[in-house]
Amino acid sequence: MRNKTLILKAAFAAGCFWHVEEVFRKAKGVITTTVGYTGGKTKDPTYEQVCSGITGHAEAVEVTYDQDKVSYEELLNLFWSIHNPTTLNRQGPDVGTQYRSAIFYYTPEQKKTAIASKEQEQKKYNAKIVTKILAAGDFYPAEAYHQQYYAKKCRI
Repeated sequence: MRNKTLILKAAFAAGCFWHVEEVFRKAKGVITTTVGYTGGKTKDPTYEQVCSGITGHAEAVEVTYDQDKVSYEELLNLFWSIHNPTTLNRQGPDVGTQYRSAIFYYTPEQKKTAIASKEQEQKKYNAKIVTKILAAGDFYPAEAYHQQYYAKKCRI
């Protein structure tokens, strides 16, 4: 008898969520992606509120994945590869706390794996990695027009 498929969640912030979502959406083993806001203090924030910096939220992507097809370690490797984790509150031209680098873990195992992954990744940089590793809290999906933005707007 085959074991039941294990469907898990992960959440990452690595700058503007449009690009981050597109990369994770195309990854092997990813079932769904949702762009949204997490890590802040305001309930049900809007895009405008998050962009103002007053809510404390980061633009993030919640990833639902099949652990039989992709490991959390592989998702972390993808996360590290798509942004510069040494820039504080900035990715490319996007500046502000909403663009910070963060890993939001859902389980103690994810926390342990994320910490080990960050320590390994740090060996590749001369500058200090500023990525925060935080317990996942409330995740608020962004407005509909943000969901799969690149796929809709860029026809990719």
